[in-house]
Amino acid sequence: MDEERRRQRAAVLKAMGHPSRLAMLEAIAGGERCVGELQAVVGSDLSTISRHLAVLKNAGIIGDRKRGQQVFYHLRVPCVLNFFRCVDAVLGVESLLEIQDDGCCLPARSR
Repeated sequence: MDEERRRQRAAVLKAMGHPSRLAMLEAIAGGERCVGELQAVVGSDLSTISRHLAVLKNAGIIGDRKRGQQVFYHLRVPCVLNFFRCVDAVLGVESLLEIQDDGCCLPARSR
């Protein structure tokens, strides 16, 4: 893998590396959200929400669509949040996950 690809990957991970941005991504994963809805999720002022959204958008994680006066945000690649299954495995949430033969983490089946 070349250095540029590693740099780009690091930028995506860095963009997701803030608790408020993670909360926003989780909310957006449930469907499009406008700034007001994301403000209610995070509890920050509008300028802070806008800065977080700009970071996520610049990293290519989210996209937006204007509807009237409102802007709605969506995940450009919804599977990006699957990465956190692996993070949960690292954190020791093994009881909630099964590590597959190919190394992928999936929700554990009911026992």
